[in-house]
Amino acid sequence: MSTPSEAGHGRSEPDLSVVVGERRQLINLAYRLLGSLAEAEDAVQETYTRWYAMSRQQQEAIESPGAWLTTVAGRICLDVLGSARARRERYVGAWIPEPLPDRREWFSGRAGGGSGQPDDPADRITLDESVNMAFLVVLESMTPAERVAFILHDVFRYPFPEVAGIVGRTPAACRQLASSARRRMRAAQAPTTATAGQAGLVRDFKKAWEAKDIKALVGLLDPDATMTADGGGLVGTVLRPVVGSARIAEYLIHIADKAPGLTLLERTVNGRPGLVAQHRGITVTVAAFGLNDDRVTRIWAVRNPEKLRPWTEFTEN
Repeated sequence: MSTPSEAGHGRSEPDLSVVVGERRQLINLAYRLLGSLAEAEDAVQETYTRWYAMSRQQQEAIESPGAWLTTVAGRICLDVLGSARARRERYVGAWIPEPLPDRREWFSGRAGGGSGQPDDPADRITLDESVNMAFLVVLESMTPAERVAFILHDVFRYPFPEVAGIVGRTPAACRQLASSARRRMRAAQAPTTATAGQAGLVRDFKKAWEAKDIKALVGLLDPDATMTADGGGLVGTVLRPVVGSARIAEYLIHIADKAPGLTLLERTVNGRPGLVAQHRGITVTVAAFGLNDDRVTRIWAVRNPEKLRPWTEFTEN
């Protein structure tokens, strides 16, 4: 398995810059596999720990360090996904993938503003269609092997023989896993492309919420819309999805009444138009939207403070 960064090197010993340079690719892969930036960072850190635990002679014997790192990271993520299923069954309320910011909307330049602070792993995530919230939520319904095979092949374009070496199945079995994953995507009708009107729809939704205009909110919501909230048992929120435009609108007005002074900001969430709610300058909710034509069909509201770390840092800098 080779990576673009290694093309043409033809060296006999590992190039440190090449090894370190794989970190962005590994973070991108691990986040899509795990749906958690914190878990992705841990998986990549463990991958590098295993690399540096080897002797120089062992490292030099590896023909493609990038391929080795990807294989190890993929296997670590596969193991994490297996244990995560059990943990998420014990999770309080609904589990939603960790939302990703677009740091360019908050700062100019890199994280830390040149203060010497380390880059946030969120900076390394490419905000393409494979990280939109609807896509990630469908990934959560897959088996660990389906998810890994699908992401490696369909998103990162690894051939099935190489996927097989990571998943521990035959190439034919990995082909079937990816095919099953695609069927899940089609059945869920997860959107794959953004449209020009989405930002305007989210802006109208924000204005209606700020005005506590329940009629306007109902008009912007699909009649069968669903809102799912993730508080992780750490903050108060609904534990079950709220279904129906009227019920969602009533709940949103209830939230606004309970938290006077709530500030809503239009921000990109996982590469799509979303909203960030701040109370007294602290990010308390990040909302991602599923949109269809001119209506909101899904709202995923992440309130678990442990999943808002990249967003909280914006208010602290």
